[in-house]
Amino acid sequence: MPPPLSQNAPRPSAEIIDFDTAFLAKFSPDRRSQLIEEAFLLARVFAPDGQPDEIESVARALSMGARDDEMGRAHARRLAAALRHLARDAA
Repeated sequence: MPPPLSQNAPRPSAEIIDFDTAFLAKFSPDRRSQLIEEAFLLARVFAPDGQPDEIESVARALSMGARDDEMGRAHARRLAAALRHLARDAA
């Protein structure tokens, strides 16, 4: 166990990284644009008022929901990240 920090010791710093932004950044601009567009269409259907909390709810449901042959877990995760991106922009 490391010794406790003294009050005069400099505090360690940390950087907060938005996982969804970093995740989306790994895709090519074209692929990222497609994901955002698909997320936008989902948001318009399932969160028609465009409220950030509604869009977040759609992302949460997509992340936690059952998968089928049409949409696998990886694609659902990408769309959920794009939806959260849209929710931040709507705030």
